[in-house]
Amino acid sequence: MALRTAITKRMITSHGSRSISSWWKHVEPAPKDPILGVTEAFLADPHPDKVNVGVGAYRDDNGKPVVLDCVREAERRIAGNLNMEYLPMGGSNKMVEETLKLAYGDDSDLIKDKRIAAIQALSGTGACRIFADFQKRFSPDSQIYIPVPTWSNHHNIWRDANVPQRTFHYYHPESKGLDFASLMDDVKNAPNGSFFLLHACAHNPTGVDPTVEQWKEISYQFKVKGHFAFFDMAYQGFASGDPERDAKSIRIFLEDGHLIGCSQSYAKNMGLYGQRVGCLSLVCEDEKQAVAVKSQLQQLARPMYSNPPVHGALIVSTILGDPDLKQLWLKEVKGMADRIIGMRTSLRENIEKLGSPLSWEHITNQIGMFCYSGMTPEQVDRLTKEFHIYMTRNGRISMAGVTSGNVEYLAKAIHEVTKAA
Repeated sequence: MALRTAITKRMITSHGSRSISSWWKHVEPAPKDPILGVTEAFLADPHPDKVNVGVGAYRDDNGKPVVLDCVREAERRIAGNLNMEYLPMGGSNKMVEETLKLAYGDDSDLIKDKRIAAIQALSGTGACRIFADFQKRFSPDSQIYIPVPTWSNHHNIWRDANVPQRTFHYYHPESKGLDFASLMDDVKNAPNGSFFLLHACAHNPTGVDPTVEQWKEISYQFKVKGHFAFFDMAYQGFASGDPERDAKSIRIFLEDGHLIGCSQSYAKNMGLYGQRVGCLSLVCEDEKQAVAVKSQLQQLARPMYSNPPVHGALIVSTILGDPDLKQLWLKEVKGMADRIIGMRTSLRENIEKLGSPLSWEHITNQIGMFCYSGMTPEQVDRLTKEFHIYMTRNGRISMAGVTSGNVEYLAKAIHEVTKAA
């Protein structure tokens, strides 16, 4: 006992007067996530008419979370039928197979020829992160070009993978649409063989997508420059209600012979937010290369989380693998998309009906869950302070939070804070 006390005293002396509890005194609180901060403020507000249009999750017309009927039926079928064993490092082969069909097409020669390296990932975020680490490991001197603006977590993902970031023009604040000319200039001026992050559809946060013809021009210029396109596809089916239409950008690049990468997620289009089901895929030159690439993707996943969870993957593979359940899903995802589109029309009409001197065409021109309203941070602050309406300060409105019950109130508030602009 005396010896132990002496050793302890020497240890304390060798480290000065520092106590054990001082190891992390230098750690400062991390900045709050802007989206999660909005939700926290909303929940703390006791006002009866408060509205949250900041949350990035689908809500029905009563403002309530939704579980799809196809998901409930899939859960019923798999309940108790399977054990709880580990999935392989690459995840559920059946889920991955069905997911690739969604992105690349049921009759894709790339799938038939086994030219796609793919693994199950922890939703879209996990897929992006594994790709970022793959890029750093196998193209260590490369950068990633990210659109301005983009989903804020994209910057975190590539930063923590130690991949240098550049940006390219995307959104045009004056027109509240695509800055196509500047985008193309950036693509042309980037060094040959650059990596670009592209949103396949329903660009987050702007809701602004290139037209089919613009996608074709972008693909052509990527071919000229030898650029690599990595598509983040978080909203397939949820944007237009048609998964095939929402994958058009990817199909255009494939038709032009690009070897693309793709992140897919079932958070939005199946409402599986908390199940974290996604897929990362890379198109390769041949089957041999695809085998090698997949093995390396699995090696990257191994120290992160070893292997992905099984329940969500079973839900997805059950729905997509059964023709009747898949048809039900297609009907339900179209219903979600149609509600969002309907709320866009209603919000625009209500604002215009109040005699706003501003143009609100962008509300219906944009697509997907988010509307980039064009409001300033100061106008958003007024919405929150005076009307108890919560959104991120960049003016991004989650259309999922707009309902037939609050759209008139929201329109009046927006008109009030913007009419003097």
